[in-house]
Amino acid sequence: MLINWVVVPTCPPLVIRRCHACASERFRASGKFRVNANHKLLDAWLLVLCTGCGDTAKLTLLERTNVRSIRPDLLDRLHHNDPGLTAELLQDPVVQRRNRIALDWDGAWRLDTGGGDHLDAEVIDVAVRFAARIPVRPVRLIAEGCGLPRAEVERLITEGKVVSAVRLTGRLSGDFTFTLKR
Repeated sequence: MLINWVVVPTCPPLVIRRCHACASERFRASGKFRVNANHKLLDAWLLVLCTGCGDTAKLTLLERTNVRSIRPDLLDRLHHNDPGLTAELLQDPVVQRRNRIALDWDGAWRLDTGGGDHLDAEVIDVAVRFAARIPVRPVRLIAEGCGLPRAEVERLITEGKVVSAVRLTGRLSGDFTFTLKR
């Protein structure tokens, strides 16, 4: 019996970056974009707000880019402050690297297990799918999904009762499967 779990974002993650005004290290996405044109060249930024003082910072998305090289649908989404685009761009590794930021996903995701009717089975096969690239410890997901303490899950892993093709220690942000034997 294969059970599907999904890790789903509930809100945009916080941006980890030092504020120049108050030395706070967390920003929240405002959901607003700033687009500036200089003849045929465009600059675009995502505006983020400091959680400490409320000061605004800009994350560079496009820099001196020719208007013709930008997809019309992307430009339209930037002009209309599309909230889905905010989430997409925050998770883009190029944007993260260019702006030297990291994301804080604490409290910004949930695990959908589809109900708890599988918990009494002797052997369960679970496919965990990520709706977004959210780095989470598999031990935490297994513990939360099965209603077990994390220490118990770690013990089951060392005993070989929880097996997977991927390493279950550390963090994962990609889909994986595991089998739990009781």
